[in-house]
Amino acid sequence: MPPTSSPIDVSVILPVYNEAGHIRAEVERIRAALDASPYTYELIAVDDGSQDASAEELASIEGIRVIRFAQNRGSGSARKAGTRAAAGRVVVWTDVDMSYPNEEIPALVKELDSGWDQVVGARRTEQGTSRALRVPTKWLLRKLASYLTETKIPDLNSGLRAFRRDVALQFLYLLPAGFSCVTTITMAFLANGYSVRWVPVDYFPRAGTSKFHWWADTRRYLLQIIRMVLVYNPIRFFMPVGALLLAGGLAKLGYDLATYNLHVATGTLVILLAAVAVIMVGLVADLMVTLNKSRDEVDPATW
Repeated sequence: MPPTSSPIDVSVILPVYNEAGHIRAEVERIRAALDASPYTYELIAVDDGSQDASAEELASIEGIRVIRFAQNRGSGSARKAGTRAAAGRVVVWTDVDMSYPNEEIPALVKELDSGWDQVVGARRTEQGTSRALRVPTKWLLRKLASYLTETKIPDLNSGLRAFRRDVALQFLYLLPAGFSCVTTITMAFLANGYSVRWVPVDYFPRAGTSKFHWWADTRRYLLQIIRMVLVYNPIRFFMPVGALLLAGGLAKLGYDLATYNLHVATGTLVILLAAVAVIMVGLVADLMVTLNKSRDEVDPATW
């Protein structure tokens, strides 16, 4: 991890929305792990407009910073606010629903010392409702994101991760309000040349009620993946589409020339022109990304 003047090594961000009943147990588990580590730390809970007794439970826990939203704004908004308020050189995102092995947070932070910019807890199993739909859908999204970022991604949307705060601050403006914020921070690091390591972790059934809405949140994940690629690597999106159109147009051109006595159908010309247009849009988009790239980006970790 790069040197910093901050006396705090790690800031743990805990988004809270209607999690009363198990917040204290989760906080104590995180504290026990970090107390036994060599790292100084702070805990920041972001009450995302909870309507149960979460606010009261947080108020009863000493030594924790609490940020409160007047209304529910989403997990991404909570994590973004907590990251901005963090004082540590490393930020950890995790949940308070007992699903992640938060006792392993020090191990994730230690991985950053080996020259990684972000370390993600890759879940060994899938939990939650609608597994028959969630598992294949997440697999497809993960494969799409892996192709678009040119990186094998074992777990695209794990909620447990540690990363350099100075790097993440560059990308906070990109974070959406909902669950796809974890996908966004992963792809932002990868698309900008920062290193990401996945460490296998166990995953357990959550305490309380899940806030994940299968159809709505899956649609947001897909749109966010495409949005991130258009922001950072549009060639990976436009070129395959243009190539398919061009191949189809050339095949149709050959068919027309062979079948219609060297006459070319109007539809064939439309396909070829569409292919050229898509390729040109991709090239222009890639040029715009290059020209608008920040000149003040943070250097990647070294070791």
